[in-house]
Amino acid sequence: MKSGRLIATLLIALPHIARAQGAPPPIPIDSAKAAFAEAKTLCSRDGGKLWGVSLCGPIMFVDAPSRSIVANEPDSKGVLAPKDGVFAGAMPADRNIANTAVEWSGRKWTQMLWPLPDDARLRATLIMHELFHRIQDRLGLPPRKDGDNAHLDELNGRYYMLLEWRALARALDARSDGERRGAAGDALSFRAERYRIYPAAADQEHGLEQNEGLAEYTGVRLGNPTAEMQKAMALRDLSAHARDATIVRSFAYATGPAYGLLLDRYAPGWRAQLRTGASFDAMLGRALGVTAGGESDRLVARAAKYDAAALHAAEAERDSKRQQQLALDRRKFVDGPVLTLRFRHKNVQFNPQTLQPLGDAGTVYPTIRVTDDWGVIEGKNGALMKPDWSALVVPAPASTEGSRIAGEGWTLELRPGWKIVPDARPGDYTLAPPE
Repeated sequence: MKSGRLIATLLIALPHIARAQGAPPPIPIDSAKAAFAEAKTLCSRDGGKLWGVSLCGPIMFVDAPSRSIVANEPDSKGVLAPKDGVFAGAMPADRNIANTAVEWSGRKWTQMLWPLPDDARLRATLIMHELFHRIQDRLGLPPRKDGDNAHLDELNGRYYMLLEWRALARALDARSDGERRGAAGDALSFRAERYRIYPAAADQEHGLEQNEGLAEYTGVRLGNPTAEMQKAMALRDLSAHARDATIVRSFAYATGPAYGLLLDRYAPGWRAQLRTGASFDAMLGRALGVTAGGESDRLVARAAKYDAAALHAAEAERDSKRQQQLALDRRKFVDGPVLTLRFRHKNVQFNPQTLQPLGDAGTVYPTIRVTDDWGVIEGKNGALMKPDWSALVVPAPASTEGSRIAGEGWTLELRPGWKIVPDARPGDYTLAPPE
């Protein structure tokens, strides 16, 4: 565990190191103050009405290259220094940076990457999405674990999800209640078929929808002042994420706002049902009187309304390329010699729009940064996360000497005393703690 003095040294030194390497300057104080004011206006406008809890609270903006912080409130340990009405400092190297809720220096923060989006609607949606994450554990929602949702990278899983999105978009944009109800029923049918093919999918998807889905719904509802703006942002989420290379971790950003806005219309009070573990599809199905599933004879006709033939052909071509990548990843992370970094107290930073499921072996993260008791690893050309998040696997290095180790697409900074040692399988390595 680091001493307070060491942390303070890092806070002072890191911004100067970053600037010497040509990183962007620290966050402009005036720009940060304007963003803090915008966040306060948005959450004050809601006044706690949406969730029964105010979303206002401690916010920190962090510039990743320089690790500079500007916060709207002081931290509890006095690490951040007052500066022109806000509080400034730097994030220690052993902490990851992301849009998330984070416990740091004695407080729970909404952490957001700087700069924020230039587009006013995207910026407001992001702000309210992230403010939700800080308070979501106070809402009494049942504990749920995000599944890996690997089925959404398979042909049928992705195909039926994209069909569902097309139906949800038609429902949101419908001009009559009959059209809206019909399209919503189609969306529920496509989801039911996906759950029939993949029996574990319902529980896995619900976990991420309760997390990121509710957060993005909150961002859309509270970051956009009119119903038309909210609909436009929900439609944007559906179309934008359809272009993601993989949707296993990003699908809930699309389904959350769409289902949430439909539930606002057809099932007022639905948010209270979340405490019982109710899912989006179950609540909307009850509200519409729709029992999805058991209608395979009608499924083809439903799908045809959404240009299903062209969609399926495109997805089949994508899946063919995916199979080739899976073979390469398996040789790299399963069959070949590897270094396994077992976690103790991990902190993980990654891009959720680029993940590549690798079956029972886990999920390949094209870019990832992990800090743990043993040090910091940065992967820029793929690393395999075990299915239970117990360890990270990378190709074995050519040399295991020293405290800074490099391999194919990754670098590892080891803490003093830690070293790389042979693992059980010949040619494999793992980490050993100080003796």
